Amino acid sequence: MKQIEVVLFDVDGVMTDGSIYIDSTGESFKKFNVKDGLAIELLRSHGIKTGVVSGKASAALTERCEKLGFDYIITGCKNKLPRVQTICNELNINWEQVAFVGDDVLDIPVMEKCGISFAPKDAHDLVFKYATHVTEASGGHGVVREVADKLLLSRFETLEQIYDVLLSKIIADDVASMEQ
Repeated sequence: MKQIEVVLFDVDGVMTDGSIYIDSTGESFKKFNVKDGLAIELLRSHGIKTGVVSGKASAALTERCEKLGFDYIITGCKNKLPRVQTICNELNINWEQVAFVGDDVLDIPVMEKCGISFAPKDAHDLVFKYATHVTEASGGHGVVREVADKLLLSRFETLEQIYDVLLSKIIADDVASMEQ
């Protein structure tokens, strides 16, 4: 896990519980876990790139991903393998340096090829065959945060050490903004 350079996430069933809400005008929206947002910032504070590779596309999804500051936002992509290969080429890394988090059969080709793969505990049964790790969390209930913690614990001894980097950055940014 120490060699991971980029962590890529499916969305529905990983960052959400897979539910899609539709209002009376036909607009759809999704519920995201705020704890996962901090996990993206945590990974970034340790120099790990992040991205979303989702089979579905929506304005709500794009807006959430942009707010979280993902390095890669790929939506509406059923065949994820070539898009992940493009990311590897762009970063000049190999598949062993990619971690992928998926929950359904469209994620299997990437999970087979990447260095580390995670599945939420409520993923499709077939996905478990290809996951190197299964989270304690269900989709939409902190999977991203759990993955970030596990990856970073392979590099550090304690959670305190992992979060010290992020907290130090936040404090430094606050001090800098007050001085301006």
